[in-house]
Amino acid sequence: MATMHIAKELDTRGLNCPLPILKAKKSLADMVSGELLRVVATDAGSLRDFQAFAKQTGNELVDQKTVGAEFIHVLRRR
Repeated sequence: MATMHIAKELDTRGLNCPLPILKAKKSLADMVSGELLRVVATDAGSLRDFQAFAKQTGNELVDQKTVGAEFIHVLRRR
């Protein structure tokens, strides 16, 4: 897989739903179309939440992975 250029990184470790989504939404609003946002979360529900968020907003969920107790989501700004 090619290296992704992450334009902005968001640390939402320790925050529970809906805060990771709300912070991601705010960050995406300040970004240019096509830029990537990487969100690191510890809320297991964030996997499902970010899938639904991407569908509802039209932002692309480029990648999701679990690393230990952390959930990493990469979104492309629509």
